[in-house]
Amino acid sequence: MNNARNIAFWVVLFLLILALFNIFGGSGGSLQSREMPYSEFVQRVEKHEVSKVTLDGEQVRFRGSDGQDYVTIKPQDAAITDLLIQNNIPVQAVKQQQSGFQSFLITLLPVLLLIGVWIFFMNRMQGGGKGGAMGFGKSRAKLLTEKQGRVTFDDVAGIDEAKEELEEIVEFLRNPQKFSRLGGKIPKGALLVGPPGTGKTLLARAIAGEAGVPFFTISGSDFVEMFVGVGASRVRDMFEQAKKNAPCIVFIDEIDAVGRHRGAGYGGGNDEREQTLNQLLVEMDGFEANEGVIILAATNRKDVLDPALLRPGRFDRQVTVGNPDIKGREKILNVHARKTPLGPDVDLRIIARGSPGFSGADLANLVNEAALMAARVGRRFVTMEDFENAKDKVIMGAERRSMVLTPEQKEKTAYHEAGHAVVGLTLPECDPVYKATIIPRGGALGMVVSLPEIDRLNWHKSECEQKLAMTMAGKAAEIIKYGEGAVSNGPAGDIQQASGLARAMVMRWGMSDKVGNIDYAEAHEGYQGNTGGFSVSAHTKELIEEEVKRLIQSGYERAFQILTDRKAEWERLAQGLLEYETLTGEEIQRVIDGQPPQTGDGEGGSASGNDDTSSITSIPKTKPKAPPSGGMEPEPSV
Repeated sequence: MNNARNIAFWVVLFLLILALFNIFGGSGGSLQSREMPYSEFVQRVEKHEVSKVTLDGEQVRFRGSDGQDYVTIKPQDAAITDLLIQNNIPVQAVKQQQSGFQSFLITLLPVLLLIGVWIFFMNRMQGGGKGGAMGFGKSRAKLLTEKQGRVTFDDVAGIDEAKEELEEIVEFLRNPQKFSRLGGKIPKGALLVGPPGTGKTLLARAIAGEAGVPFFTISGSDFVEMFVGVGASRVRDMFEQAKKNAPCIVFIDEIDAVGRHRGAGYGGGNDEREQTLNQLLVEMDGFEANEGVIILAATNRKDVLDPALLRPGRFDRQVTVGNPDIKGREKILNVHARKTPLGPDVDLRIIARGSPGFSGADLANLVNEAALMAARVGRRFVTMEDFENAKDKVIMGAERRSMVLTPEQKEKTAYHEAGHAVVGLTLPECDPVYKATIIPRGGALGMVVSLPEIDRLNWHKSECEQKLAMTMAGKAAEIIKYGEGAVSNGPAGDIQQASGLARAMVMRWGMSDKVGNIDYAEAHEGYQGNTGGFSVSAHTKELIEEEVKRLIQSGYERAFQILTDRKAEWERLAQGLLEYETLTGEEIQRVIDGQPPQTGDGEGGSASGNDDTSSITSIPKTKPKAPPSGGMEPEPSV
């Protein structure tokens, strides 16, 4: 629609210019006449070779003795009339008809063109419509109807508790009299809170699809502009549109962009964002129960929202949309695998059991990666092997087999990763080692992935201490093998992970007797980007750092002792990684025991760099930024 309007604007402008040039560009008959210099025209007059002359302003049209029509332009000081009369040539003058209105149009044409161009560009800057060039305050909410990708609860899986919380909203939109006759009032707003990728937006669309009502969607950032008052005007316009289409749902995605705590930023409380929030609060609080307009909002930053936005009467209901459990993951996989042909060996229950903490978006990505891998090798359906390879790619990143490592770098990486694996297998409360590889993946030269067997809901102090030991085992392995002076920057990712875990133990979880059961996360400057909060004393800061250092050093010493006691097993595993490059958990145990990684009947899995696995055990919550469970970072020369 906007493109058609823009094309029409330029077509009309072109036709207007063409018409004006046709009107004021001179007579059309002159286009059929041959042009001649004025000096030659004078010579022909003196030779009596001109039979008839017509004077039209500056133009002189005449007919020669050869019967041809000619045209020339006379100079301003030329006395052409006397010349023609002296030579007895008939002369005819054309009256110049140019009204005052035409002169006014000629004068005004440049101004009209400038105004038209300005209107066009202002229209483009404001999104091509929404009230024209001055439509700053019009709402940017998009109306989605049932014809535009209708989504129902059948397309949403794994968040049954959240769906149950919102079933009342669907029932109210279908049958509002059921509640109103008993004096009940439906919540005016529902806030969907949860980590990214859990399906908050999809759930909101499913509510609209189930209820069969219009669905307005807008982002929180669409309200705020550089002009003062625009955001508040857009909020008013959005609610007016919603009332006209009631019953309906208005969904504000990423509401934290406009709903942040007032007074927390710079500039006081009179900036554009806070005015927009004030208008939103007023509009929500002014709703009547029977208007049939329900506000849904989604955010993963509930802690930054203004308290007035969360009070009863506005967002009455807060629905937590978390990561799915094992049953939910199986349902999500079934939803995403509807259009994917699966092989006979694919068991989605095994994949679901091996993916604790995975969100719906993560599982969708897993299915998509498996389908792409199957298509890449020309299969007609997706096999379990494709899911396993896709899982490795999601967890550890894509293989970088083109990276050339020197034998020294490869050996150091093997001993580093073998140290992680041996300590992880020795300590009973560490997560089971899933896979070890020295093939560069992502930003690491190698890594060991340890995954929980079930959904992890909490951490115990002993588990954290053993996790620290496994994390610091890479550096301990390098020092034992090559000495203090030959340690590389490979353990940088391990140190980062260990520091984060140790700080959480001391500052948030109360796992330090010296620091005590006090939450210092917000008080400690620089912790997780914190720049505000109340300050703590220098002694407390020093005590916190000492405890963090003690926990990490204790984990390092524990790993050092384990590797020293089990040096033979560690050496065998390092040599096995150098030979086979990638080993699964079962293969690691066989190599440590002095056996070949593959059994005689072909069981076991990967060898000679093959990155396949016999079964899926587990997948971590999120794709780690640093190498998972200990990774060897590349050296500067690589």
